[in-house]
Amino acid sequence: MVAHIDTAEAPRPAWVRHGAILPGLALTAGIAGLAFALRQLPMVGVLSPMILAIMIGIGFHNLIGTPVRAKPGVAFAMRRILRAAIVLLGLQLTAAQIAEVGAAGLAVIALALVSTFLFTTWLGRLMGVERGLAQLIAAGTSICGASAVIATNTVTRAPDEDVAYAVACVTVFGSVAMFLYPLLPVVLGLSPHAYGLWAGASIHEIAQVVAAAYQGGPAAGEFGTIAKLSRVMMLAPMVIGLGLMAARHARRNGRDSGRARPPMPWFVLGFLAMVGLNSLITLPTEVKAALVLATTFMLSMALAAMGLETDIAKLRAKGLRPFLLGFAAFVFIALFSLALVKMFA
Repeated sequence: MVAHIDTAEAPRPAWVRHGAILPGLALTAGIAGLAFALRQLPMVGVLSPMILAIMIGIGFHNLIGTPVRAKPGVAFAMRRILRAAIVLLGLQLTAAQIAEVGAAGLAVIALALVSTFLFTTWLGRLMGVERGLAQLIAAGTSICGASAVIATNTVTRAPDEDVAYAVACVTVFGSVAMFLYPLLPVVLGLSPHAYGLWAGASIHEIAQVVAAAYQGGPAAGEFGTIAKLSRVMMLAPMVIGLGLMAARHARRNGRDSGRARPPMPWFVLGFLAMVGLNSLITLPTEVKAALVLATTFMLSMALAAMGLETDIAKLRAKGLRPFLLGFAAFVFIALFSLALVKMFA
């Protein structure tokens, strides 16, 4: 007599369970790869692959539709791959680079960052912009563009449409800065060092800073890049601080204590650990270049996933007020950081 085995209760192998994420991962990776390829076209190369990835993702979702079977992998890219990429981002910065900026330079960067964030969230309240969206625009403008938007959303937990809107704001105004800033050093009487610091302290994306700062010469380009990476370092305390603010806001609104606990952004601690590791160990140039490429690709996958969850109709419903808030934040950080550079640098 052969015993009957009830296979319905048998646990599925790990590869079967994890296989559910493969279609979505393939889709987001394909979009990220397409974004990298499009940068080879004339005039498109000024946009980072992260920006192109979210644009392609939004277009795909709204014209074709994100397949249901891709949803688990898209969610995985938005969460796990994003966090892993932010950890790897720490390998692009060392303690020696931070020290090279100097106390005055770091003071300029920190004051511009904090003041811009506070100004943007304050103005957002006055304008009636949703709290989460205002915080995302503030983070993207004051810290490091799209990377800061998606990192900040791990604690603000705003809808994907808010993320897409904030990314659009920092992309548009960061691109304006990228083309406008190189016209101004002579007019404003800025030395290469001062111009590099101004660009690094105020332009949104790392790629935009590099493009604008090197127009002022190699010295301005190198210092601008280091200043920008030092600004990226401040992503860690900002995200932790926002997590604490989110918990306090939850308690104030009477949510249960489990939801009101401050979320611990472990990936931010990983980011800091990678900065420490990169400061202690000199990685081979080829390895570092590969890690930078992998980090950018993973961030592009995460933004492609954001795009694949973004409904244009919901974006349109938010109106012009958040866009005007992004413009005001752009003008504020440009003028305020310029005044600080003139005073201290």
